Amino acid sequence: MTPLVHKPVEQRDGVVIRFAGDSGDGMQLTGDQFTSQTAAFGNDLSTLPDFPAEIRAPAGTLPGVSAFQVHFSDHEILTPGDAPDVLVAMNPAALKANLADLRRGGDLIVNTDEFTPRALARVGYERSPLDDDSLESWRVHAVSLTSMTLEALKDSGLSRKEAERAKNMFALGLLSWLYHRPTAGTVAFLGRKFARQPEIAKANVAAFEAGWSFGETTESFSVSYQVKPATMPAGTYRQISGNLALAYGLIAASQRAALPLFLGAYPITPASDVLHELSKHKRFGVRAFQAEDEIAAIGAALGASFGGSLAVTTTSGPGVALKSETVGLAVSLELPLVICDIQRGGPSTGLPTKTEQADLLQAMYGRNGEAPVPIVAPRSPADCFDAALEACRIALTYRTPVFLLSDGYLANGAEPWRIPDVASLPDLRVPFATVPSDGSGYLPYARDPDNLARPWARPGTPGLEHRIGGLEKADRTGAISYDPDNHDTMVRLRQAKVDGIARSIPAMVVEDPSGEARVLVLGWGSTYGPIGAACRQVRDAGGAVAQAHLRHLNPFPTNTGDVLGAYDRVLLPEMNLGQLASLLRARYLVDVIPYNRVRGMPFKSGELVGVITDVIDSV
Repeated sequence: MTPLVHKPVEQRDGVVIRFAGDSGDGMQLTGDQFTSQTAAFGNDLSTLPDFPAEIRAPAGTLPGVSAFQVHFSDHEILTPGDAPDVLVAMNPAALKANLADLRRGGDLIVNTDEFTPRALARVGYERSPLDDDSLESWRVHAVSLTSMTLEALKDSGLSRKEAERAKNMFALGLLSWLYHRPTAGTVAFLGRKFARQPEIAKANVAAFEAGWSFGETTESFSVSYQVKPATMPAGTYRQISGNLALAYGLIAASQRAALPLFLGAYPITPASDVLHELSKHKRFGVRAFQAEDEIAAIGAALGASFGGSLAVTTTSGPGVALKSETVGLAVSLELPLVICDIQRGGPSTGLPTKTEQADLLQAMYGRNGEAPVPIVAPRSPADCFDAALEACRIALTYRTPVFLLSDGYLANGAEPWRIPDVASLPDLRVPFATVPSDGSGYLPYARDPDNLARPWARPGTPGLEHRIGGLEKADRTGAISYDPDNHDTMVRLRQAKVDGIARSIPAMVVEDPSGEARVLVLGWGSTYGPIGAACRQVRDAGGAVAQAHLRHLNPFPTNTGDVLGAYDRVLLPEMNLGQLASLLRARYLVDVIPYNRVRGMPFKSGELVGVITDVIDSV
């Protein structure tokens, strides 16, 4: 769009924006589209969607507030930001739920049309905060978003209700003007989204353009802001969420393994998007099976693995509890299976739309008997792609079920992802068993001496018949065995196989720029971003601190004990009550300092700066 008038443009190195409104106000769509155009512009970015836990929370209430936060910059960033610089509040509930997070002096854009006496009373406002001095700490922009949208669409032929729904596009247009976001991509997106409803597409485009024009002409905004593209390694990039990256990683693994991909899943927040995405890719040999329950889902996946497919099941914490017996069966049968646990707050139904890291001990020990399972955890949305490849590599190579522990923060968050060269991805092909040429007969539990994996036999192959089931098998022959010594042997072999995976994983890498740090901050999973951002701030302030991050949680990298023992203090932030800290203390006898939060939200880097500084000062 061509500017109508010339206003001053200020340069900024980064901005955090939060869109907030009712779950029906289209805040997720608005935030996602702003993010898409920001990614196309070339900024580095990180997002944090925040969904209501209730499917149909009452409109205008605090439980019904939906928000989307995006942090974008001209340099590398690691988090969606601690505090927004801009808050777009579509109603009083959105304002009340999010105002405390808005940075003092930040911009507050308020949809005044929704600040009616009834709406204010619903969330406990005795009078409108727009009419007193309670908002004097922020730069308030009172904008009648709804009525201006209706005015822009008065000739569209839409009903009032239909026209009102476009107010999120008016807000998007305004913010696109304010931060010089590209507009062509949004217009094209609306055309595609409403291709079957051209009048709706036209109305949304008109509302978007009206919002952009309002920003250009109104006196409420005297300046606009520009955030230059970030300098990033050469390559082709796209915006990607954790769940989408996970789905792509699974498809890539199946292609590199030359195996069909089978997903057995039951819908559950926040894992369902992986099922939705994989169901679209039949052309890549993907079979997505939505089962009647969690138990059937993993049972079908294990059956597909027995049949020679790369088998996956996706779920969250409650589903893992239901799948546990079949995970144990996969351990006993020694078949490859990837269990993707997209963690959320618990126990029971808990916080289905919020994030947590509290399933680690369930993944580690949540089965009867000695049933060791490797565990891999991605550190960022884009890293979910690589973590999926790694989980599949371990499962196929070692013939074992593998847990991949993502979480709601990674699943729904987004960042730029450099699309890899397919030829650079690992070769995951593994051989299937064949009939011994010397006539000695097939031994289903004869093991590869290098990795202790048993042969993987396609069912129905003449000469490869063998017993399956949950009863203990005899070493080598696979016959049912109740012999105590054999059981002891098989249990130890399965444990040794998992322990041996450590030889094939990279050593733990420590980031210690000064080389003088006496404090190590260790993390796993989605704490990588907040920890990394906090460590940068501590170093910028003159402090010396080291950082390390664990991708492999079972087994640990072979140098883990040496790294932990090299520092006077080891601080471990987790979104649980200290689960990894307990494992490390027991294994390495190191007095790990846990720092724990279970609020359903990721850590803020500013919070961790204070904790890290206190630990440094105590040395």
